[in-house]
Amino acid sequence: MKDIEPKVLLVTPPLTQLNTPYPATCYLKGYLNTIGVACNQVDLGIEVINHLFSYEGLSKLFEGKQVQKDWSENSQRIFHLKKFYLASIPKVMDFLHEPKVEMAHVICSGNVLPEASRFEQLEELEWAFGNMGLLDKAKHFCTLYLEDICDFITEVIDPHFGFSRYAERLGRSASSFDSIDEALNLPLSYVEEILIKELSKAVNQHQPTLISLSVPFPGNLMGALRIGQWIKQNQPEITVSMGGGYPNTELRALKDDRIFQYLDFITLDDGETPLKRLIEYLSGQCDSNKLVRTWMIENGELVYLNDNSAQDVPQEKLGTPDYSDLPLHKYLSVIEVANPMFRLWSDGKWMKLTLAHGCYWGKCTFCDGSLDYIGRYEPSHVKMIVDRMQAMMLQTGMNGFHFVDEAAPPALLKELALEILRRQIRVVWWTNVRFEKSFTPDVCRLLKLSGCIAVSGGIEVASERILKLINKGVDIAQVSNVSLNFTQAGIMVHAYLMYGFPTQTEQETIDSLEVVRQLFELNIIDSGFWHQFAMTAHSDVGLQPDKYKVKITKGLDGEFANNDLYHQDPLGADHSKFGEGLKKAIFNFMHGVCLDYHLSEWFEFKAPQTSLPPNYIEKCLSDSVIVSERSSLVWLHEIPLVRHYEKRKKGSALSMAELTFVLPQEQYALNLKANLADWLLLVLSEMSLAKLERYSLNDLHMSFEAHELGDFDVFWQSNTCTQLREIGLLIL
Repeated sequence: MKDIEPKVLLVTPPLTQLNTPYPATCYLKGYLNTIGVACNQVDLGIEVINHLFSYEGLSKLFEGKQVQKDWSENSQRIFHLKKFYLASIPKVMDFLHEPKVEMAHVICSGNVLPEASRFEQLEELEWAFGNMGLLDKAKHFCTLYLEDICDFITEVIDPHFGFSRYAERLGRSASSFDSIDEALNLPLSYVEEILIKELSKAVNQHQPTLISLSVPFPGNLMGALRIGQWIKQNQPEITVSMGGGYPNTELRALKDDRIFQYLDFITLDDGETPLKRLIEYLSGQCDSNKLVRTWMIENGELVYLNDNSAQDVPQEKLGTPDYSDLPLHKYLSVIEVANPMFRLWSDGKWMKLTLAHGCYWGKCTFCDGSLDYIGRYEPSHVKMIVDRMQAMMLQTGMNGFHFVDEAAPPALLKELALEILRRQIRVVWWTNVRFEKSFTPDVCRLLKLSGCIAVSGGIEVASERILKLINKGVDIAQVSNVSLNFTQAGIMVHAYLMYGFPTQTEQETIDSLEVVRQLFELNIIDSGFWHQFAMTAHSDVGLQPDKYKVKITKGLDGEFANNDLYHQDPLGADHSKFGEGLKKAIFNFMHGVCLDYHLSEWFEFKAPQTSLPPNYIEKCLSDSVIVSERSSLVWLHEIPLVRHYEKRKKGSALSMAELTFVLPQEQYALNLKANLADWLLLVLSEMSLAKLERYSLNDLHMSFEAHELGDFDVFWQSNTCTQLREIGLLIL
């Protein structure tokens, strides 16, 4: 045990996203700020990418190589064009760091970038991207250019390299540590040499005594262990810990201690409390029995230590995520595929926040509901969230946010939108949702006004029987109506789709595809992606396979990682054969083509006809919105100008008023009886965004009757109310 205060370096190993920092180290740094622990952070993934894709990096990559006969024709072409790649790489990286119209013209001219096999897709994708804007088209060309180089690296230099991941195959479903250990005992690859060079620079700069590695995905594991290996061999006095999504899901039943040749500690679940206790332990403030959710070697034995009296840090005490000392200018704006939601994931710099810890629903049977990151639900206070947003905007100069909740709670989203509008801050944001009926047209309109540009949500298997088996808590009619509310408000909708859930039949798979076809045909969803069901050890299906009539065949007895489970589904279809056809179909549907194809044309085998009528989704749609007396009313704009006048009719004078609503883009006028207009001025001020008190439909009803204005129901159904709602009266 050490008796000094650790100097912490939070590290993201290669590789995650290229366009924006993965947020785990920012969250931890924000928390450590609140308890007075100084630390630094580094994203070695983006450092490796910028070093590799540079004139110096490519020069060394090509240096000393000779064309080999066993290289593919594509790799040979890239090597023969090496001088063109060396000449163009600085221009490409400058553009992807800071896209400018002038350079976009040059790139799109076709005279700058050498082209290999990735560019063969261009003709195929020309229609898919449509008349893409100049900057976007140039980003896509540059992305294809980098992917060509990646293909060369993967074939000739390092088979483990991937554009946004490293050695993912080794980390995924690694029930044994053997293959990872074998790879770690091979000489460093060229990419790993760059990693170690960047690591050495960071260690020399920050002089840490504790390196905390965040490993969210299988594609980060090999990089993390190479980091640990170098530290143990060169600076063994530095302690190395690992946490993040990968160990949280994969290493909960760890038996093989060989990973501790490269690490000292592995922590599970939320990292704040385990890291705080680890720092206290390393600085001599507590014994090892006070460690929280931590694997380590003690007295030569692998042990799991967890002080059950320790509490996780509540949301309000986590602090504001801290993006300082991350080189935001080094991240790349790339466009890989013609999917509008994937575009958000890979293009633009997004700061990550959560509205709540865990999932407020938490009942989906395919999800890891038994784990803390889903099972423990704790919402945050909206004012605190917006405070943090403003602090992050001030620190970074960015205004884009991705709320990374498993499912953003509708009530919190409404309050978030109202608070953003009250403070008049200009932000852009997107998130993941469940298609709850509480997302009414007016709620979706409110979210759009506050800066929401997209939502993604799980339609999963679009079959009523399977949706009940999944315990999704929604049906197809509800999903259809809510998705339509979002799209009509101008918010993009991306659908997560699943095939192969236990007992799913061929007929149910085809009917699911027909549901998706109709959703695209009616412009109810904008984007989607199919993935095959994967059983995990921490889901209800994995924990109770007999309940779902499946048999686990492999995955429970691993000495190392234990999460993915292989299973037999004797009652279900041969699910794997549907994958390619489903993906082809949705790619075309997403771009408005082939919607009239017979569904069997997407498959290379005889598939059943759909049992659903062609107007199935259309019949699910409903214009009715349930409004209760408890519904909140919100007026979005300033109080209108008023001009009183008299209207003469048949010799009598009627007191009238003209209300003029001055909006940023347009202007409206309503002519009403004076007493009704005066009352409206009063109640609109009560419903104003500036008012924090909730004003309900029942409050409006009682006020109307108190002013003796007549029959409230007649007024509520009148053209005046219809116009007010069009102008800016929301029912929430």
